[in-house]
Amino acid sequence: MESQKTNGSVSFFKMPLHYPRYTKKDYQDMPEWKVNRLLAEYGLSTTGDLARKREFAMGAFLWPEQRHNPNPSS
Repeated sequence: MESQKTNGSVSFFKMPLHYPRYTKKDYQDMPEWKVNRLLAEYGLSTTGDLARKREFAMGAFLWPEQRHNPNPSS
């Protein structure tokens, strides 16, 4: 696994046992503490405002058709 050194610390992408199964609406309604926990669980950055973190999480964890379809069938 490739590591990235930043400010004297080393960070890794972590793959938890289960992939998140949230919908776009779940991410849009998710409180900031939960978005932070989800991103941190995968070793991803939790910096920035809530809107940026939600957008990042949706980009990372939703398939493209889930991100852009306003009315998913499931």
